[in-house]
Amino acid sequence: MNRRVFLLMGVIASLLASCTQKNRASANSESVIIIGAGMAGLAAARELHDLGYQVTILEARNRVGGRVWTSNLWTGIPVDLGASWIHGSQSNPMTALADQIGAQRVATDYDNNVLYTTTGEVMSDSSARELEHLYDQLETVISRNASADETLLSVLENSVLWTGLSKQQRQLSLHLLNTTIEHEFAGALNQISAANPDDSDEFAGEDVLFMHGYGALTDYLSTGLDIRLEQVVNHINYASNKVLIKTQQREFSADRVIITLPIGVLKHASIKFVPELPAEKQAAIKTIGSGVLNKLFLKFPTVFWQKEQEILNWVSAEHGRWNEWLNMSAYIDDAVLLGFNAADYARKTETWSDEAIVADAMNVLRTIYGQQIPEPQSWQVTRWGADPFARGAYSFNAVGVDIDTRLTLANSINHQLYFAGEAASRDYPATVHGAYLSGIEAATAIIDL
Repeated sequence: MNRRVFLLMGVIASLLASCTQKNRASANSESVIIIGAGMAGLAAARELHDLGYQVTILEARNRVGGRVWTSNLWTGIPVDLGASWIHGSQSNPMTALADQIGAQRVATDYDNNVLYTTTGEVMSDSSARELEHLYDQLETVISRNASADETLLSVLENSVLWTGLSKQQRQLSLHLLNTTIEHEFAGALNQISAANPDDSDEFAGEDVLFMHGYGALTDYLSTGLDIRLEQVVNHINYASNKVLIKTQQREFSADRVIITLPIGVLKHASIKFVPELPAEKQAAIKTIGSGVLNKLFLKFPTVFWQKEQEILNWVSAEHGRWNEWLNMSAYIDDAVLLGFNAADYARKTETWSDEAIVADAMNVLRTIYGQQIPEPQSWQVTRWGADPFARGAYSFNAVGVDIDTRLTLANSINHQLYFAGEAASRDYPATVHGAYLSGIEAATAIIDL
């Protein structure tokens, strides 16, 4: 490299450094408030903070993470009460974050499962094959007969196939629909759009669990950020150049605000907007579904089930009742079972006491494994639908929802209010990586100004 080129490169470097300093100085003069310290809020805050913006996060809870919530109640046994899996680990931004902090993960093999009949016997291979054929038929009926204003359940119930099924076949069908659709989307069959139940993209690769909890990622992202906990926002005024935000404690102001509230909270209208949100955004909030998926962790003195089988399924007489369990002892050295309830049955049990929920679950486990099994030593229960700062687990496509609906939810208002979160993700709704990417998009929109 000759001296002239070397000197020229030095001048260019100096100019770039000067521009960077000016850009940072400009950014430093602009304030951004982010409502919600979940994955979307933390992603947006991290992006803006690292570029020199004045960023403050207002979080209603006394912790960060939102619907990512790792409990350390049991010493040495962290459990995820909220999000559990990285869904599709290849090229997933959650994988990149996990790699940065060396978070240990383990893949889930969904084919490593067992299906128990209502009376507790293992279903035969021939019956299981018949069940798979029946499910294929159900999928065909839905794809061929779905219309824009119908739910999955209405399409099925009005089909020739459904009317020709026996009582037992319907029970088996509902089990499959619960574990593959209601557990996946957290919505009820009589709410999920038949024409557009799922329009999301997917990352390739295995689904993986965090051995030490998903919360390691949100803790990592929150490092060094200005996060104000227990600040419940109840009023947002964007009528002037500055946005005014009132909480139950005090008032804040900012040039721009990123709102990452869950769709359930937005639907509940617990925040007053002045002026009111545009009609099309209100319609999007009203239309997008807010589903419920709850968990029950049971810790036992010993393992009384097949330790190697990862997924335990049971065909219930009552729709959705403890149809699916994850055998945590397949991944850890402790006797822990994780039971799931979604949609209607999840909402029903949220009104029960912990003891009633555990008793209901133990009744099912004793049907499968016998009356002699031990009582759990401890348990942990979630009630995401009743949580005032979530009002649901994640969004789903109700009748009338499509990509445009989610784009409308994500659209900014007057370059003042920005919206992010899994429900506002066009490509990856109902996922943690969808929330993360939507937060990055909101931050980028502010940076691009």
